[in-house]
Amino acid sequence: MEIHDAIELLRDAVGDGRGVWADLGAGTGTFTRALGASLAAGSTIYAVDDDASAVRALAALAAASPAQLFAVKADFTRPLTLPEPGDTPLDGILLANSLHFVADAETVLSGLVGRLRPGGRAVVVEYDRRDASRWVPYPIPASHWPALAAASGLIDAKITATRPSAYQGMLYAGSATKP
Repeated sequence: MEIHDAIELLRDAVGDGRGVWADLGAGTGTFTRALGASLAAGSTIYAVDDDASAVRALAALAAASPAQLFAVKADFTRPLTLPEPGDTPLDGILLANSLHFVADAETVLSGLVGRLRPGGRAVVVEYDRRDASRWVPYPIPASHWPALAAASGLIDAKITATRPSAYQGMLYAGSATKP
């Protein structure tokens, strides 16, 4: 995916405010860069991945990022420890093409919602209309996003954008808010 496509997909889900966000399962940073371009200057992003080579690639993005970017090696499915000021409640979490690797998405998302401040956003980018595969072992169809969000303690879940996937089906961005 090209960066301008990722920015467009995230635009309405993320908004354009300033804040502290975590990009969980960030990979090599396509959506981290899109998140940085979407947030106001002075924002902070914790780009989290459990693969050391991905974390090195994320760290290399820090110099060019409009946001303060911290690359963090961690498994977002376990209790998440972020560097200072890591105990700060997050304004948002982004799970772009990462939640579909989690067998129990509701439990993991519920735990992550606990890191959000009231009014904070959870944003997902997932494949719609896709069968399980080794690349998407636990698909989350767009029609399931509102129920998953509600079961995880979020409100106002909605699909904010869709686009055809180069790999099959559609990609969607969804957002929800912590009450």
